[in-house]
Amino acid sequence: MGAAPSTPRLGEADAASPRAAEQMFAALVGDRAYPISSEFWRQLLELPLTQQWPRDRVLQACHAFAQNNYNTKHLAKILIHLVWCLQECTSASSVSSSVYRKAINAAYISSIFLKFIIENAKADNWQELCLDIDKDEKGLENFPSDQSVEYFLMKGVLNYIGSVDVSPESCYLHHELLNLMLVLMSTQLCSGPSPEPKDVHPFIDAAMLQDSSIVASVVQKLLLNFVRRPQIPSNGSHPVFSDDGGPGVLQRVGSAAANFVLLPYYTFNYFVSASAEGATSQLADNSLLVLLILIHYRKCISMNESIPTNGVYMSDSNTNVKDAPAFHENPYCKALNNAKDIQFDHADVEGNAQNGPVVRLSFASLFDALGTCLKDESSVLLLYSLVHGNCDFQEYVLVRTDLDTLLMPILEMLYNASRKTSNQIYMLLIILLILSQDSTFNASVHKLVLPSVPWYQERLMHQTSLGSLMVVVLIRTIKYNLSKLRDVYLHTNCLAILANMGPHAHRLSAYASQRLVSLFDMLSRKYAKLAEVKNDKALKVMSDQMEADIISDDMSTELHIYTDFLRIVLEIINAILTYALPRNPEVVYAILHRQEVFQPFKNHPRFNELLENIYTVLDFFNSRMDMQQLDGEWSVDKVLELINKNCRSWRGEGMKMFTQLRFTYEQESHPEEFFIPYAWRLILSRGFSFNPGAINLFPVEIHVDDSPSSEQKV
Repeated sequence: MGAAPSTPRLGEADAASPRAAEQMFAALVGDRAYPISSEFWRQLLELPLTQQWPRDRVLQACHAFAQNNYNTKHLAKILIHLVWCLQECTSASSVSSSVYRKAINAAYISSIFLKFIIENAKADNWQELCLDIDKDEKGLENFPSDQSVEYFLMKGVLNYIGSVDVSPESCYLHHELLNLMLVLMSTQLCSGPSPEPKDVHPFIDAAMLQDSSIVASVVQKLLLNFVRRPQIPSNGSHPVFSDDGGPGVLQRVGSAAANFVLLPYYTFNYFVSASAEGATSQLADNSLLVLLILIHYRKCISMNESIPTNGVYMSDSNTNVKDAPAFHENPYCKALNNAKDIQFDHADVEGNAQNGPVVRLSFASLFDALGTCLKDESSVLLLYSLVHGNCDFQEYVLVRTDLDTLLMPILEMLYNASRKTSNQIYMLLIILLILSQDSTFNASVHKLVLPSVPWYQERLMHQTSLGSLMVVVLIRTIKYNLSKLRDVYLHTNCLAILANMGPHAHRLSAYASQRLVSLFDMLSRKYAKLAEVKNDKALKVMSDQMEADIISDDMSTELHIYTDFLRIVLEIINAILTYALPRNPEVVYAILHRQEVFQPFKNHPRFNELLENIYTVLDFFNSRMDMQQLDGEWSVDKVLELINKNCRSWRGEGMKMFTQLRFTYEQESHPEEFFIPYAWRLILSRGFSFNPGAINLFPVEIHVDDSPSSEQKV
């Protein structure tokens, strides 16, 4: 072994010079290994990064660093120094700006080179990271011998995020660490959509192995960041920014060379305060993105894999990947699902002891924050995760008297479905389906009256109930889907929500009632057209029996689907007439006004039993109208007056009682195949740039141009 390389000598006057930065970064990416105890690391991390570098030089530096890292192990060393800086930040009662600067620089510099190596790695076990260092090296005497570098790193980063409050002094470091977390976990982008036992994700796997106290504190702090939406001080200055407030060397290059640096929005303006209403917060947004990745991660195992110890998953090289997949329990998902309301903890009231640390926060504040931020797709995914996984939060939502706080943004987004992604529409509908499983919710939405609905353009809606608005918007979504998306799953979800609401309908508005009957008319027309086309095509291809069979099968499947849809709509109308007719005169008026739409199906074997009740109601009210001696024509008001009068005497005689339709939501057997790619699509849509050619998690559109950092469309 030769002598250790000497540290580049920097005088005090030279420390901030462009030449100093050149020397230090040349040494960092060079082929000489600097011991972890070298003065080099202190000098590097204390540099004020104010120099501008052209993009090609950053790329050249990344290539050199990745190539020489095999021998220098500089990546592992700077990551260890980052943790030591974080430990210094948490242990001291007052932290100096120089300590913050070192930690921020370490997080930022390491993230640049980490991201480049991850994007360009050839092996799927991430050997290019070269995180295995000699723990006998001088300076590592106190390094935990039973911990890997990645476990040590994640423990340090997560402990800081979870234990240190966001303050004007610490907010920049929190910002850098959250961005670093996204880079560390981006190895997922390089794996396929279905987790397999052979998949290796060094950093997120290490995050899953942390103590429950760290896990709970991280989940709690990320949620609090989302709720409180901390702002970067408008009069502050970033320690790695230049004196004039402009971005420094790596940041400035970052906007042009997003493929090798952290985030293309790194030059976003720290110093422009957002509007008071719906104020944006980069810390809040990134906290939510990190939380979503953590809670939806799944570590796939097989029967041959041993329980992880000492911060490392141990796997048998002969693991049969064809075994039925099983997953380690995700501690972050568990912590979110077990989160408790700090103002009223049911478990404590019932005397049930909690096992280990529990996330506690104000559900009221979380509810309000979600209501404010639901137009953001990642907030919708968080709401889904909470109402599906956390029984206490779901119960809290259901007993709120101001359900419009959550439902109005959801309904407005469904109203604008043409501008939303199909995944976002699914999430919104599933949230409504989960809530509609509760009878109290269904009763509450019909009793909450809205003064107006300013975003509904087709007609003025004054003093309409939230339940009536839900019916109108859901039917509108079905009609949009029928004309544009043609997605059976979306149809089914909309009809399931309407079916759950049906028996609890209370004074459904005239417009909602008309929409419900027109929905049956629209679906019946589609059904009749399909039946006609099937018969016509079958006649035209009788000479080719095989083609006739194929057409017959396809058309039969679609006819069967629309038959089911029509039955559900009839069941919804039946439920209202059977259980809530006296409270819904407008529904009676709507079926009287459009009674001809039911006639073609009166003798249909799949529908006749459901139509019997509708015709019992029609016969009852038609006979009352026939008995009424009336001078002149029937007006809408006179018909409604008669309906209201006879609703009071309605006893339901002759009505057949059907079992109430009740739909419940069940997650797919492999939800990770949807939620992991979905969460990463959200991150990429926020400006996190990643080499499209390295993404295997989902298909991406790769553009061929001269820029190595071309954006991908997902």
